[in-house]
Amino acid sequence: MSTPVPVRLLLCDDHAVVRAGLRALLSSADGIEVVGEAGSGEEALALAARVRPDVVLMDLQLGDGMDGVTATRKLTAGDGPRVLVLTMFDTDADITRAVEAGATGYLLKAERPEELFTAIHSAASGRTALSAPVADRLMARMRSPHPTLSEREREILGQLARGLGNREIARALFISEATVKTHLGRIYGKLGVETRSGAVAVAKERRLLS
Repeated sequence: MSTPVPVRLLLCDDHAVVRAGLRALLSSADGIEVVGEAGSGEEALALAARVRPDVVLMDLQLGDGMDGVTATRKLTAGDGPRVLVLTMFDTDADITRAVEAGATGYLLKAERPEELFTAIHSAASGRTALSAPVADRLMARMRSPHPTLSEREREILGQLARGLGNREIARALFISEATVKTHLGRIYGKLGVETRSGAVAVAKERRLLS
């Protein structure tokens, strides 16, 4: 009986210690071969073109330069490898952006090693692999449609995308800074984010900006 061909895996994480830990952990897994390590999204793209992995294990936060979502979108375009996100973050915005970018799975770094091994094999076969908390969040999002933004909230979001601060937005729209802050709180809640950059990113993904 022939031995199954191992899953060729590329690691992408901006922390060298994390990559070393993952490589050591995965060396104990059957049917998985780490064929490369990348410390940035740009490096992951270049390496993937050379070593042709089956799966890329992708962190979302990669420091300066290309983030994990953008790298995922570029990697999965055409006949690229599967991308399995492995991150500490499970916000609605992060999950939505990663899945919409083409990620096959989304795992949290708190998972047990066996769950990670199984997810890698699942991703290589094209099957979705999700941590339980992530699956719960996605189901909740599917049950409740995206809340709509008011016209004023869209205006403020547009100013936000231009990089304006609260005071500048208030001046541009002839409203008080307190009103801007109130609207921002509602926008964050509706989009499931906690930061200005997160709000702009989700708005772009959902084409909420004109």
